[in-house]
Amino acid sequence: MKLINIEIPEAEGKRWICIEEKFISSEGRISDITTSQSNAAAPTIEFENAIAFPGLINSHDHLEFNLFPKLGNKKYSDYVKWGEDIHTKNKNTIDEIIKIPISLRIEYGVYKNLLNGVTTVVHHGKNILKNDYLIDVFSGYNYLHSVRLEKHWRAKLNLKKNQLPFVIHIGEGTNSKSYSEIDKLIRWNIFDREIIGVHGISMDPGQAKHFKALVWCPDSNDFLYGASAGIDELKEITTILFGTDSNVSADWNLWNQLRCARDTGLLSDKELFNAVTVNAAKVWKLNNTGTILPGSVADLVVAEKKSGNFINSFYALEPADILILIKGGKIILFDSRLSNQLNKLEAELHGFTKIKINGRIKFVKGRLDELSERIKPHSFQVQFPFEMLK
Repeated sequence: MKLINIEIPEAEGKRWICIEEKFISSEGRISDITTSQSNAAAPTIEFENAIAFPGLINSHDHLEFNLFPKLGNKKYSDYVKWGEDIHTKNKNTIDEIIKIPISLRIEYGVYKNLLNGVTTVVHHGKNILKNDYLIDVFSGYNYLHSVRLEKHWRAKLNLKKNQLPFVIHIGEGTNSKSYSEIDKLIRWNIFDREIIGVHGISMDPGQAKHFKALVWCPDSNDFLYGASAGIDELKEITTILFGTDSNVSADWNLWNQLRCARDTGLLSDKELFNAVTVNAAKVWKLNNTGTILPGSVADLVVAEKKSGNFINSFYALEPADILILIKGGKIILFDSRLSNQLNKLEAELHGFTKIKINGRIKFVKGRLDELSERIKPHSFQVQFPFEMLK
C-alpha cells in the first residue's frame, strides 16, 4: 500500500509512504519513503493537501473513566480533596456511571483514543484488559496509584522483582502535602527503581532527577487545581511526556488538550510533538514506533492540512480532520471521502461502523454502534461526541 502526496514532519515537499505488510511480526512496516512515484506496483491512496505523522502515544489515561462528565466543583489543593468533594457532591453521577460494566467503559475509552488519532495508550489501572483492542493498550509497568491512596506502596515499590518501571500519580496538587509526598517516595525508593511520575504539579528540579520521566496532563491539572507543573524547568532534568487523563477531569478532544499545552509556552512546538511521539516511544520502549522512517511500524495518521506549514497545521487539527488512521499497516479509521479509492483497492471494508463527527462522516473499525447501544441503557447522562449513522 502506498500513501501518495502527503507532507511529513521535518521534510520539505510531499512524500510517498510505502507500507509493507509481509513481516514476521505480522505488523505492517514502512518500507520506503520517496519524493516521487516508484515503479513497484502497489495499491495507492492519493491525498490532496494532507499531512502525515506517527500515531500518537497517549502516556496517561484511565480508560474506565471516559464515560464520566467532568467532575469538579471548585479548584482543589490536591487529589485527596478533589476525591472527597466529588464523592460527596457528585455521588449520584458517580454511582450511575460506575454501574456500567467496566469492560464496556474500558472499551469506550479505547475508542475515545482511537478517534483522536492515538495508536498507543498507557492505561493507568489495575483492571484486567483484553489483548485484541484495535489500538495498543500499554500496561508494561508496575502500577501504583499514589503515595496517599495506594495501600502498602512502600512494600510494592521495593519488593517487586521485575525490571519494569513504576508509574504513579505524584505531586498532584499545590499544597505542602503534595510536595512532601514526592520526597517521601524518593526516600523510600531504596533500590532505585525506575519511576515515571504523573502530574508533578508541585515537583521541583531537584526532585525531578529521581524520575525517568514525567507525564504532563495540563488540561486536567488546570481544571482541577488551576496550576501546572513547571515543565519549562523540569524538561531540563527529565523527559516530559504528554497524557490526556480521562474525561472525568479533561476534554475528550485530545487536540484541544494539545492546544492547551501549547498555549502555556512551557514546551516548544517540537518538544510537545515529541512528547506524544518519539520520546514517548523511547520511554515506554516501544521499538520502531513514534517515527516515520523506513523500518518503523506503520502506525500512521493522515489528516487535512489546515495551515501553511506542518507544525501549525498539526496543532490546528480536530478529530474530524483525520482522513485515515493506520495501526500496524491496517486501516482502522477512514474518512468517507476516501471510500471510492478504498473500494477500488478492494480493501476489507466490512466490519466498520459509520459515524459523524462535527459534520464529517467516518468509518471506524469494529462495532462502535453495538458498544454504544449496550452502554445507553445503564445511564441517561452519557453523551457521545459522535452521531451514529446507518
